[in-house]
Amino acid sequence: MTVSEAVVAKILNICDEKNITINKLSTICGITQSTLDNIVNGNSKNPKLLTIVRICDGLNISMHDFFSDPIFQNLDRED
Repeated sequence: MTVSEAVVAKILNICDEKNITINKLSTICGITQSTLDNIVNGNSKNPKLLTIVRICDGLNISMHDFFSDPIFQNLDRED
């Protein structure tokens, strides 16, 4: 799994856990839906760190909590 695929999986897992849509996530985080759609659909292979910070802030989770997920272990770093 690549880094970008792991980010997508983590975002989708959070949405599933919190029972929210990508649209709702965009509203909560103050990110345009098109930005999140581009990340989730794989059109944006390298989301900005600020975007991930905004997702974490909107969901009241730390960056540590986001990236400490086991999904980020043993990644293929050739995105």
